[in-house]
Amino acid sequence: LLQVDTKEVIFTSGATESNNLAIKGVYEQYQRKGRHLITLTTEHKAVLDPHAQLERQGAEVTYLPVDSDGLLDPARLAAAIRSDTILVSIMWANNETGVVQDMAALGRVCAEKGVLLFSDATQAIGKIPVAPQAVGVHLLSGSAHKLYGPKGVGLLYLRRRKPRVQICAQLHGGGQEQGIRAGTLNVPGIVGFGAAADLARQSMLAEAQRLASLRDYLEAYLLKHLAAVSRNGQPDQRLPHVSNLSFAGIEGDELMRTFSQEIAISSGSACTAASVEPSHVLLAMGASRDQAYASLRFSLGRYTTQAEIDQVIELVIRGVRQLREDNPLWA
Repeated sequence: LLQVDTKEVIFTSGATESNNLAIKGVYEQYQRKGRHLITLTTEHKAVLDPHAQLERQGAEVTYLPVDSDGLLDPARLAAAIRSDTILVSIMWANNETGVVQDMAALGRVCAEKGVLLFSDATQAIGKIPVAPQAVGVHLLSGSAHKLYGPKGVGLLYLRRRKPRVQICAQLHGGGQEQGIRAGTLNVPGIVGFGAAADLARQSMLAEAQRLASLRDYLEAYLLKHLAAVSRNGQPDQRLPHVSNLSFAGIEGDELMRTFSQEIAISSGSACTAASVEPSHVLLAMGASRDQAYASLRFSLGRYTTQAEIDQVIELVIRGVRQLREDNPLWA
């Protein structure tokens, strides 16, 4: 699925551990060369928080902004890289908007500058082609449950040649996984991960077309039949199964509560859905707090049907209209 050598794959408990292992492991291994790290303001908390922890330990982190579409300009990355930069961390596809970065262009920048590139590809693996070696990514993380595999198992791809990337272990005691990740291996989870990856590989292209068609139908219908609805993120360069929309005059959490017993939906990342703060991703893209609060993320899956999309459309339209009627500020 990733087109890499099996010896370059380290199994972990999930993408969060993989992200921490990559970021902290590279920092500890290469900090004599420099202490400067680069990442994006729109990254998942499992990438942002390890950077924040390393800042407290003496690292210097540059948080690069994205444009209103959620994309990073490769020229901006090139300008930010310094002689003491040791790692650039950029997620392959955003978990809230589905926006896919131009990893090939960003990989070329890092190659020209001689800097390691790490990508959290958790949302992208199994949904779109992900080939880290082909685009110059040196480290890459993923998680089994995002492609219908078991929870509690993830991976870290670690390039072993041209260049050979080395990282410091974060768990010690046992020497498993080439001495990089100690602890008894989750064999059933790893087997399940492999089976899920094989199924995803076989159906990925056809499933991507099916999901993109359903997503586009959902968006087109809502944009046509509801006023003041806007799409968040680059419309063409995104995952096929994710849609992020803002509905002016309402709050996304209120809309969710109107049909929470009938459909599962989110106002942001599943990892931060309990937060009362608006999406940091949308704010970083230039949305106002009101726009961010008014957003909903729709995620489609392998078992999503046309009938379910029609049901979602009906519930969303009814809910938005009712909430707007109850809003004295909505004209």
